[in-house]
Amino acid sequence: MCGCRRSGGSLICRGRARSNCTDGRLEIIDGIKSLLRAIELGHIDKAMIDVEMFSKHLYTRYYPDPDLLIRTSGEMRLSNFLLWQLSYTEIYVTPKLWPDFTRKDLVAAVEEYGRRQRRYGALE
Repeated sequence: MCGCRRSGGSLICRGRARSNCTDGRLEIIDGIKSLLRAIELGHIDKAMIDVEMFSKHLYTRYYPDPDLLIRTSGEMRLSNFLLWQLSYTEIYVTPKLWPDFTRKDLVAAVEEYGRRQRRYGALE
C-alpha cells in the first residue's frame, strides 16, 4: 500500500512524500507483474483483464479514483503521480506553494471544481 491515507471517503496524498504511491510508472509495472502472477497461479484468465481488473492490482485498489487534483506552485504536470487513477480527474492549478495553501484556498478549489461539467472522456 502506498503512503497515502484515507479520510472519510477520500484518498489524501500530500507533499513530496517518497512513497510508492507517488511513482505512477512503478505502480503500473507492479500492477502488470501482479496480474502476471495471478495468471501464472491460475487465479485469473488473461481474457478477464480489463480496466476494472487492472485497477484491482494497483496500490490504491481500496480507494476510488480522485475527482479533483489540486496542483500547487503553478506546476502544469502530473509529476509521475497516480498516472492511472488521474485519467478522468479534474485538475486545479494554483500558484500558491503547498506550505502557504490555506483552508480558504481549498474552498476556492472545491468551488471551482463544482462549477465544472464532468464529461469523463466524452466530447460533449
